[in-house]
Amino acid sequence: MKRAFIPAAVVAGAVLVFAVVNATAKDKPKAAGGSIHVIEHATSDAVTNGSAGDATGNILTFANDVFDSADSKKVGSDQGYCVRIVVGKTWECNWTTFLADGQITVEGPFSDTGDTTVAITGGTGKYQNARGSMALKYHNPAGTEFDFVFNLIG
Repeated sequence: MKRAFIPAAVVAGAVLVFAVVNATAKDKPKAAGGSIHVIEHATSDAVTNGSAGDATGNILTFANDVFDSADSKKVGSDQGYCVRIVVGKTWECNWTTFLADGQITVEGPFSDTGDTTVAITGGTGKYQNARGSMALKYHNPAGTEFDFVFNLIG
């Protein structure tokens, strides 16, 4: 009798653990797949911590508003920094974009002369499991507005 009871108890325990894990997993927010397109208005960019001219090691800081893909409604903001790596060509950047459903963080190169792709390194809220890439595109030739197209996985 005891021998039959022990396997039945083990099976019942396993079923209980499975049910609890599945019930709690449904309550956790997940990053949505797909893409999010916003437009940054680069109004606060400031180069500091270096020479007055363009020099390796200069730091660019920013905290800007971001708008919907039609560029008509503010939907969030961003903040971050870039370090000048190659004078006149590239910066290495890290920033967070704040949206209504959470934050998305990215890291990667910014080119003075063209579009780039940066890595999505994480997020919060709806984007807590975010990974993927973000296309960084010049929205205008003046370099005062940029398209951020987050290609989310997870």
